[in-house]
This record gives sequence, structure tokens and C-alpha cells, in this order.
Amino acid sequence: MIWLKSLLVGALAMILPVFSQAQVINSEAEYAVILDYASGEVLFSKNGDQLMIPASMTKIMTAHLVFERLANGEIALDDTFTVSENAWRNGGWATGGSTMGLNIGETPTIEDLLRGVIVLSGNDACIVLAEGLAGSEAAFADEMTELAQSMGLTSATFKNASGLDAENHRISAIDLARLAHAEIRKYPEYYRYYSEREMTWNGIRQTNRNPLLGRMDGVDGLKTGHLSVSGYGLTATAERDGERRIIVINGLPSSQARALEAERLMRLAFTAFETRTTKTDGKRLAELDVWMGEARTVGVALTDPLTITAHKRAFAKGQSEILYAQLLQAPIAAGDQIAQLVVTLDGKDPVIAPLVATEDVARLGFLGRAIEGLSRKLDADDSPQ
Repeated sequence: MIWLKSLLVGALAMILPVFSQAQVINSEAEYAVILDYASGEVLFSKNGDQLMIPASMTKIMTAHLVFERLANGEIALDDTFTVSENAWRNGGWATGGSTMGLNIGETPTIEDLLRGVIVLSGNDACIVLAEGLAGSEAAFADEMTELAQSMGLTSATFKNASGLDAENHRISAIDLARLAHAEIRKYPEYYRYYSEREMTWNGIRQTNRNPLLGRMDGVDGLKTGHLSVSGYGLTATAERDGERRIIVINGLPSSQARALEAERLMRLAFTAFETRTTKTDGKRLAELDVWMGEARTVGVALTDPLTITAHKRAFAKGQSEILYAQLLQAPIAAGDQIAQLVVTLDGKDPVIAPLVATEDVARLGFLGRAIEGLSRKLDADDSPQ
């Protein structure tokens, strides 16, 4: 049998928030996510787990697969690939889409192509990389999907490397944010390309389409996206004072609306949220009753710091309970896990943290156990019926 004992919130209320996404933030975007980099926690989500058309934000996955091949030593930045007629015809200037401006027969390096993908959103550069690494864009897209699935991005299915409209080419905003998180964490030596603000190829200078680069402090990536069927989107990240946030927005009606909403959401990502952490200094959170022990109670404390990032207005509230066996029996050794702290947060699964005994409690001898049993029986008989 399990017994729930309520804790007086006290100091815990300063740490444990009631998390209510819908009331504290909203977004004009059809899909919107704020992710905390340090914890990997989703701080805000609007339709974040629903499938969406990522458009050119797909290119984050394209780059990620190339980064993996570089890290594995399968290719090098100065390796070259030849531009095919297919890449020129389906990704060049004549398409009217985003392009690096490659010509048939050119032999750009992998680094040139990566910059073309990331800085210029070049569809032609995507195709050249795909053909050079996998033989065809379709095969490369299959590898993108396989890698995404292996990373736990279970919503992802890719049909091409560029993000052009294709049936079932989808990913959720949350998984896109997690992909950005992985890219920053795993490949810092290549991630730097995302902060480049312009690139010139074949004498034509083009600028990075990320509207937050150079406009907001700490912004150093990632990627825009736009199709008529998806609207305008952006995956972006910034680092300030040792904290990093990642935002994803999609489904906005114009590039201006995207720029304004991205700036608003990124600002809120830093100003509206904060991180608070408990200390594991052995301080007792509660005294729990002990059965058949030389002491009638035992203290419990957290084993590890408990860190939560949440909206500032949410920190004024919080509810917590301690979950432990109804008959907590001696002997108990200091450090034994004997309970759990269960923090109930509005709009989120409960946060559960282990609690350990702060001291030893020896078991009573035979006579002591007999007296204890009789005492508790008498207490029970005297209780109101």
C-alpha cells in the first residue's frame, strides 16, 4: 500500500513552477517551439508535436548528414564534387528558387557546397552533395531519414535534400528544434557556417536569409524556410550570458511576419524564462514515520540538484508530495532511497526525484518491537471510528 504525504511548499515554491504554456505565451505562427539548450526541455510549444512541411529548414538535416560523414573521416572539406546537369536544372537560377548559382561541370569543394547550403540555401548545392555522397538525391534522402530516426527524431521523413515540396516530406517543430540542438552540440567546428552573413559564388554576392543574424545579440544560426504550401518559417538559436535557446516557427504569411515573430519569440525565450536549481546540501525536506525503529522518524533529502527552467510568472506556484511506503520499516541506512519527491506541474508530466535517508535508523530489539506494536495498536484503537 502507498501513502502520499503532502509537503509544505515553503522554499520549494521558489524552485518548482506550475507550467502553463497556453496562458503565459502565444504565437501568431501555426507552429512554434522554444527549447532550452542546457536541459533539452521544451519551454513552449504550439502544435510542436504535429507534422509540418519544413521547406528549406530541411537543409539542417542535409548539413547534419554531411557533418557526420566529415566527423567519421569518410570525406574531407577539400574534397570536390562535379555539378551535374540535374543539379543545375533542378536547383539553379532558372528554377526561381534558392540557389548557389552553380554551373554544369564545376567542381566545388564540400566546404563550398556546405556554405552554399547553409548561407545561401542553395537547392543546387544540396543536390550536388546528395549525388556525390549517395549517388542520387532520393538515396541521400533515405539516409537522412534513417539518421534522423536513429537520433530519436521519430516524426521525420525526408524525400529530398533541399526541402522542396514532396508528399510525406515532414517533421515536427519539436524534432526540428532537437535536430538543431544536436547539430550545435555535436559539430561546433562546422556549426560556425550558420553565422556567416553572406557568400559570393561566380561573382554573385548573396546574403544569409536569417532575419535575426546581426539584428539580435547572440544569434548565430540556423535556417529559414518558405514554400507556398508551408508559409514562412525559421529555426533560430541565440546564446546570452551562458544560456542558449532554440526557437522554431512555421506557417507565417510573409517574410516580414516571420522576422517580427522570430524577434518577439527569441526575446521572450530569454526574458520570460529563467532557470532555478536546488542545492544538494543534505537539508531535510521532511521527516517520515518509521516502523520498528530506534528512532520514530527519519529525514529525507534530494540526491541530486533539481533544475527547472520555466516562465517567470510560474515560479510563484508549485505543489509537491512525498511518495513512500505506508510501512517504512527499520533498519534504514543513510543514503538509502526510501521515497520520491513528486512535483505536479500544470500542463506537464509530474517531475519525480529520488529522496534518500539522511541518517541511519537501527531496528528495535525484540522487547522494543513488542512494545512498539502494542503502542501502535492502542493508538489505532483510540482513534475515532
